[in-house]
Amino acid sequence: MGEPGLAQLIDGRALARQLDEETRKGVSDRVALGLAVPGLAVVLVGQDPASEVYVAHKIKACARVGITSYEHRLPAETSQDALLTLIARLNIDSTVHGILVQVPLPAHIDAAVILGAINPAKDVDGFHPVNVGRLSTGTGGLVPCTPLGVMRMLDTIVDDLTGMNAVVIGKSNIVGKPIAMLLLEREATVTVTHIETRGLPEIARQADIIIAAAGAPRLVRGFWVKEGAILIDVGITRLARDGGREQLVGDIAFDEVQHAKAVTPVPGGVGPMTIACLLSNTLKAAQNAEGQLP
Repeated sequence: MGEPGLAQLIDGRALARQLDEETRKGVSDRVALGLAVPGLAVVLVGQDPASEVYVAHKIKACARVGITSYEHRLPAETSQDALLTLIARLNIDSTVHGILVQVPLPAHIDAAVILGAINPAKDVDGFHPVNVGRLSTGTGGLVPCTPLGVMRMLDTIVDDLTGMNAVVIGKSNIVGKPIAMLLLEREATVTVTHIETRGLPEIARQADIIIAAAGAPRLVRGFWVKEGAILIDVGITRLARDGGREQLVGDIAFDEVQHAKAVTPVPGGVGPMTIACLLSNTLKAAQNAEGQLP
């Protein structure tokens, strides 16, 4: 627990290490049974600097837990048809259990078409419409990695979400909407807010749980947060500081919310859990490939 008067810090790095150990053991157990090593294909089109960093982290993380990674680096001028051809080949490759196409893609490629072409059973990002539908109806499927990580973090703070008031700030298809559905599945009462929401501070003050995923630095101020609330900060923005150094900040004004029960830091909160859940999803996809639907 945190110090008296200070919010408990939800350590995403430590939780990610725990999940990675679970995944590593799952991979090891498969190998001991003579089953295939899980394989993750990562596709990067172009040379976006942030994407390069993310892909490098994912490849390194695969090696850490014993997952085989297959890296496909394509030039920025790659056509949409050529990318679709690669995905079609990966869809039928039995050594590949998960397919991840790093976004953003070059402007001439329609990301929705590309993500929709991935076999839903190999969609470890959980973005395919089939997996979105399964999530919304509570019928399984692969769940988006960041929302999955958020739920695991909440589970370290509270055992039962039944009846708790949760406010989600941000309605993206990648974070806000799936988090809302996962919270509903756990019997929380969920309010989804966005840029057009009126009276957001008053809505937030009623929340037992706030999930901030708006991409707006320090949006959630201390007076928005009631005593004892649980805060999960999904946002991350790079701000310039004096001297040319960059500062990473979240959507929550961290120094103003120490009256909360618990809060995630930025960095070191949700980010590490997202990659750990990607690895966990890849293992799950490999397990499903033995005969179960995801």
